[in-house]
Amino acid sequence: MQWETVIGLEVHLQLATESKIFSGSPTTFGAEPNTQASAVDLAMPGMLPVLNEQAVHYAVKFGLGIGAQISKRSVFDRKNYFYPDLPKGYQISQFEAPIVGKGSFEILMEDGSSRTIGITRAHLEEDAGKSLHEDFNNHTGIDLNRAGTPLLEIVSEPDIRNAAEAVAYLKALHSLVTYLGISDGNMAEGSMRCDVNISLRPIGSTTLGTRAEIKNVNSFRFVEKAIHHEFQRQADILEEGGKITQETRLYDADRDETRSMRSKEVANDYRYFPEPDLLPVVIDDIYIESIRESLPELPADKRSRFTAQYGLGTYDANVLSDSRPLADYFEAVAGECGDAKIAANWVQVELLGQLNRAGDAIEKCPVSATALGQLISRILDNTISGKMAKQVFESMWKGEGDADEIIEARGLLQVSDTGAIDAIVNDVLSANAAQVQQYLDADEAKRKKLVGFFIGQVMKLSKGQANPQMVNALLAKKLI
Repeated sequence: MQWETVIGLEVHLQLATESKIFSGSPTTFGAEPNTQASAVDLAMPGMLPVLNEQAVHYAVKFGLGIGAQISKRSVFDRKNYFYPDLPKGYQISQFEAPIVGKGSFEILMEDGSSRTIGITRAHLEEDAGKSLHEDFNNHTGIDLNRAGTPLLEIVSEPDIRNAAEAVAYLKALHSLVTYLGISDGNMAEGSMRCDVNISLRPIGSTTLGTRAEIKNVNSFRFVEKAIHHEFQRQADILEEGGKITQETRLYDADRDETRSMRSKEVANDYRYFPEPDLLPVVIDDIYIESIRESLPELPADKRSRFTAQYGLGTYDANVLSDSRPLADYFEAVAGECGDAKIAANWVQVELLGQLNRAGDAIEKCPVSATALGQLISRILDNTISGKMAKQVFESMWKGEGDADEIIEARGLLQVSDTGAIDAIVNDVLSANAAQVQQYLDADEAKRKKLVGFFIGQVMKLSKGQANPQMVNALLAKKLI
């Protein structure tokens, strides 16, 4: 039987506040265990939560970024469950009245097509602590630094149909929240974690199957692999006549498999009730509109502008608008050199290639946008060839100076003197009379190869400094 996958994602996003959602404790990543947990976070008797207004601001900002409904009155609830790393024995979350209601989110696929994914809700809640197993022989340690860290849980509709769409959704969401400045989205540090709800149904059916939830997947690649494995697991069970158990599972990256953790809880299991220590959150139109006015140009809008303003293709515009720092860098390069298409090519190929090899983000790039723009300008004014420019860029990356300094120090000025190049071309043709005759007798395909040979000889004699366009033009005149 042919199966259709139905996927919904719950993304837990750590908000970029300086303190926790209900206390003044810091949220710095990597601190020594249990050094960032106050009496409020530890649920000491008599301690009362105080809501962090910045978390509310960020939640509203996200809702406006996806065109969602913003609740002018939202309520916090107690979600009751018992884990060693949950000091209070309950989590303060939102259930009946979340701050962000229904919205929609457009994702762009690699083939250029787009899909709209519905957003069910986004609600504020506090994070739990962390259980540590690696450093304790047959014991578990508890680190409560994360307890009380502000989270925005973003719940999608079950509109996603395969792993590629799930990854595209997460990447687009990551791009949006970093543009908005509400989270760094660092999955390796737990700033963005994903629960994958997945079920199967026969193709053509409109009835949802029984779902399994894969908890806390922390990379795009693992989300993709977890979905592929879970699809096959459920398909094998169904095709053998079995039934899927509603349960919570984990993804083991070392074994590339999902494993059962526990039966899946439903809302009643958590015994939700309104949090008595927090008043309802009431905001008005003035508050919402002030946040709306602060919104930056969002990824989809920037992508459209790059296409219209700079004449970029959909793929290039999507890559360059993926992150706000990268988009700003590209625009600065284009502004400096005056040629957006060449700037786009250099940023995507040379710059991102170097960053990927170094494993660094654009923020750590050792070549400034101005410096790269000036290098491209030296190609455009025929000071150096594109091939020479790549050598100069390598030196700039190593901190050897700016483009002009390196060009002068290495004597890389491109030869554009017609007389000098004409003399070199004549020498090459005289020294390779046999190849000239082959060219005159050859068909079009062989002629192209021989032209490449002649160009190579000219560039060799000129030590790579002859203007390639002038060399081509002179050869075309002489080889007739």
